[in-house]
Amino acid sequence: MFILILGAPGSGKGTQGKILAERLGVPKITTGDLIRKAMKDGTPLGRDFQKYYDEGKLVPDSIILGIIKDELVRPEAKNGAILDGFPRTAAQAELVDRTLAQRGQRLNHILLMDVTEDELVRRMSARARVEGRTDDSPEAIANRLQVYQRDTAPLIAHYAQRGIVHRVPGTGTVDEIAGEIKRIIGR
Repeated sequence: MFILILGAPGSGKGTQGKILAERLGVPKITTGDLIRKAMKDGTPLGRDFQKYYDEGKLVPDSIILGIIKDELVRPEAKNGAILDGFPRTAAQAELVDRTLAQRGQRLNHILLMDVTEDELVRRMSARARVEGRTDDSPEAIANRLQVYQRDTAPLIAHYAQRGIVHRVPGTGTVDEIAGEIKRIIGR
């Protein structure tokens, strides 16, 4: 089962994706985690990522597409994966669809984490204090939310045509949200 979790930065994609991946026994593919690991390891790609990350900008498709394709063709993802926050653009969505179709697979569910902008800002500001993430500065938060609305929100319409988009109320306890996701996907 392939599930994409969409939502603005701070909407709970990472938290719910981890819970869902563990419950279904499939890998969680998160561009943010892959990018942060590359930066932490100081790889050449990681240094390229750093400049985008610090400004709260999306890493260009040309860089991200190869990384995600590599993750999707790994043996661990043979029977499914949770895609956390990727694809974010139409070009990325086409790559995911093509990559899965080559294996006779497709996205089964799109979970849209629905959280108000005020709550998103509150969460990311709190996360910045706790984790020290440079992409959670006030300026980066404003930019990330703007980029999300411009580039990612249109994907909802793209996937809605297939009838696989499910809005998930992203407020409440972690367990309440996980329970709603379980109810939606039936597992």
